[in-house]
Amino acid sequence: MTQPPAAKTKQKKDARDLRAEALKIANTIKTEGQTPVETKAIANGIQRGMEMFLRQQSEKTRELDKRVKKVKQLSNQITQQKPADEKEVNITVQTNPHLPWVLLALSWGLFLVVGAVKAFI
Repeated sequence: MTQPPAAKTKQKKDARDLRAEALKIANTIKTEGQTPVETKAIANGIQRGMEMFLRQQSEKTRELDKRVKKVKQLSNQITQQKPADEKEVNITVQTNPHLPWVLLALSWGLFLVVGAVKAFI
């Protein structure tokens, strides 16, 4: 059995594939009277262009991966903070269970006082 190719071998294979593809493209656009040296020079230019394009694409991919990682970290931080906020709200709600009853009694007391004052006037 063969071992999986190392990263370096894969890069060399990609470069060989690019070289072959560039030569194929150069041969398809070959004009009449063009020498093999000129065709080879054109193929080298096409290969450089393809390599530059691939580098730009991998840079964009790395940048996108960085952004995705940053967004995931921020979302994880937000989700970790939410339960703490909810616990604080629950504590606040549980500490004042008598407040509505006190306000109800106060309002009825004021209604009675205002009613008694109006009865005397």
